[in-house]
Amino acid sequence: MTSRHASLPYYQTAVPASSFLHTTNNNYHAPEPQQQNHVNAGFATSTRRSDLFRQRHFKKPYGDEDDSDDVDLTVDYTDSKVLKANTKRSLAEQKTRKQDWRISIALGIWAMYIRLWKISQPSSVVFDEVHFGGFASKYIKTRFFMDVHPPLAKMLIALVAKLAGFDGNFDFKDIGKDYIEPGVPYVPIRVFCGLNGALTVPIAYWTLRSSGHSVPASVLAALMVCYENGLITNNRHILLDPVLLAFTAATALMWVNFHNQQKRPFRFWWYFWLAMTGLGLGLTVSCKWVGLFTIATIGVSTIKNLWEIWGDTRVPVPVFVRHFGARALCLILLPITVYMVMFAIHFHSLPNSGEGNGFMSPEFQQTLAGHTLEDTPIDVAYGSKVYIRHQATRGGYLHSHPHDYPTGSKQQQVTLYPHRDDNNWWTIYKKETEEVNGIEYVKHGDIVRLVHNDSNKRLHTHDHRPPMTDLDYHTEVSAYGFPGFDGDANDYWRVEIVDYDKRDPESKDRVRTLHSKFRLVHVLQNCALFSHSVKLPEWGWGQQEVTCIKNGKMPKTIWYIESTENDLRKLPENAEKVNYRRPSFFAKFAELNKVMWDVNKGLTSSHPYDSRPEAWPLLRRGINFWGRNFHHIYLLGNPLIYWASTASVALFLIYRLVFLLLDKRGVHLSLGGKDQGAI
Repeated sequence: MTSRHASLPYYQTAVPASSFLHTTNNNYHAPEPQQQNHVNAGFATSTRRSDLFRQRHFKKPYGDEDDSDDVDLTVDYTDSKVLKANTKRSLAEQKTRKQDWRISIALGIWAMYIRLWKISQPSSVVFDEVHFGGFASKYIKTRFFMDVHPPLAKMLIALVAKLAGFDGNFDFKDIGKDYIEPGVPYVPIRVFCGLNGALTVPIAYWTLRSSGHSVPASVLAALMVCYENGLITNNRHILLDPVLLAFTAATALMWVNFHNQQKRPFRFWWYFWLAMTGLGLGLTVSCKWVGLFTIATIGVSTIKNLWEIWGDTRVPVPVFVRHFGARALCLILLPITVYMVMFAIHFHSLPNSGEGNGFMSPEFQQTLAGHTLEDTPIDVAYGSKVYIRHQATRGGYLHSHPHDYPTGSKQQQVTLYPHRDDNNWWTIYKKETEEVNGIEYVKHGDIVRLVHNDSNKRLHTHDHRPPMTDLDYHTEVSAYGFPGFDGDANDYWRVEIVDYDKRDPESKDRVRTLHSKFRLVHVLQNCALFSHSVKLPEWGWGQQEVTCIKNGKMPKTIWYIESTENDLRKLPENAEKVNYRRPSFFAKFAELNKVMWDVNKGLTSSHPYDSRPEAWPLLRRGINFWGRNFHHIYLLGNPLIYWASTASVALFLIYRLVFLLLDKRGVHLSLGGKDQGAI
């Protein structure tokens, strides 16, 4: 029967009860004379054992002693037999270590052969190389883009591509697009991913060996990783997963090595492996957010370890605080720092405006070259040309173009457009007239008309349902008018300022560029100008729908003026101008991670190539990566490995349940199944 103390930390090893007998049992009675010598001998032996415990174990939690604490003071090391035994043990350990290195190197070489064999085939884009090869192109061209994954693995792939001579002109647009004719150096990039995948095989071996498992068991586990078909297929292509898996495996090994140093806290190797674990956590989560599961696993183990230390009353509180502080520094602060550094490199690598602009706030976009907004007058007067931007969505600017709705009123479309364009300009007038005499600012509560500059039509709504959101509380918004028509009451909108920049008190009462947030409420319909993430079909060029909503949610009915143009002769010479405030690195970091989360959360639809988790245990479905001329690349796990793993998990649960039931009845069995008797 295994002792319940076997799982305790080294400094919680049980002390024989006899060593405390003479001091703790006040009711002890002297033995009979014929037993006295035996009892005295027992007392002497227990005293020596108690002293030995104090010498070897009691001071361990402090971690301030040298290695001499591990020396058994009862052993005569001058005895030739002891020296021979120690020498023999040392030579055996060196031999085992050399054997481990030879085996791991052989495993690594074989894993590279498996993963790199004919890696040039196929010579066209495979599966998600569409995305991650394309991101490498954007890094090389320094054009900003947005992706739901953190940047580290993508940056490493881009670095290898750049070193291999890739100029970024190949777009990786379609699966099956040829690499050979454009001269894309795809083989070195695939080799890089393959080497990362191959690295997990020797790491698996070392992890099991460091955990105390035998050489055959460690080799078997490494070979299971080596011959797992799904991993091989995944590792041979330009994907993020090989890099992620390499960092994940390395982090697990670092954590095992740290646990092997638990008897030597606060020494160099204890700190080294703890810090390396933290570094691995940071690198893992910087590749993909799925690395958070690795953080969670090590986090649970850390909490358990700290709980055991806290439960030992012999550990002083300052020593526990030191344990806690070291783990907090290495396993929390260090990974966060690594993660943020990766984004700092990401921002530095992508300084120019690109396809990802539309996902980000105007303030963020101001930090990108090629998208800088010029200073604009802060005052908004009647007769001003304005860019009106929606606040709640990333749809962009209030926009109209010379295309009509195919349904409803069949009048000119009004949409949100994410890019700056001449069709975003509107001129603001009083409701009674479009003539401008002198300077008169737009104020809270004013009723205005908005005229589209390019078409000279007015922002308009009426009792027609929108083309996409066919609901009773939505009405269609259009641009309406024709030459000689002065408009009607359906063109009237009331300005209601609902928020303002507290550093600019004037923006509370009159509309000021960037500083005033307002609603446009239709006078007759009593609805507010509104937009949401619904896209118009091809006839609307995929732009975002604009409606007028009754009792709509405040964020999606809020607008502000981003730019304005005035006749400068009508404004003072020293007219105040304004621009977006450039965000700090931390603001950009927080915004990009929020956008990544929001976009990732919205990726809920399935596609014909996906494989869901419920299909994995029994390997019911794989993923079709590529196909051409009756040849296919199909990702499917190794049935022997998958089915054996699933069966092992099921058998383990049954095993634990049976042993739990027997233990409840007082029957204790060892792992070998031998009955150790009943209590």
